[in-house]
Amino acid sequence: MSAEPTERIGGWLWAPLAWLLVALFSVTLAILNFAGVLLMANLHVLSTTNLAMLGLSVLFAVGMWCYSLWLTAAFFKRRALVPKHYIIWLLISVLLAVKSFAFSPVSDVIALRQLLFPLLAAALLVPYFKRSTRVKRTFVNP
Repeated sequence: MSAEPTERIGGWLWAPLAWLLVALFSVTLAILNFAGVLLMANLHVLSTTNLAMLGLSVLFAVGMWCYSLWLTAAFFKRRALVPKHYIIWLLISVLLAVKSFAFSPVSDVIALRQLLFPLLAAALLVPYFKRSTRVKRTFVNP
């Protein structure tokens, strides 16, 4: 009976969990913002391209919200698949920030600020999730 002791969420794992919870809250606000736009806008006035872009943005936001919610629940249950999916979630966040940087009609300063935080989080947290023994000991539940 040489089972390794499992650890609770603690130490530096609070930072990725906090990032995940803040991102979930942020995506929730974005979906509420989209809902407000959809309720107040005259959709028949929008061009087909703008309507398609709005629909795609709503679809990505809802997809990211569902994935973030599922990952948050798995994080609290300490599922073994969390490290892999957290890295995937970080990379999706970076890709969505790049999409926003490339296609949004906002100033470069705002777009770079939006891109900086996901890049910084991915640069710090991906190696941590790949190499940390605490991560390997914490996320062990099937």
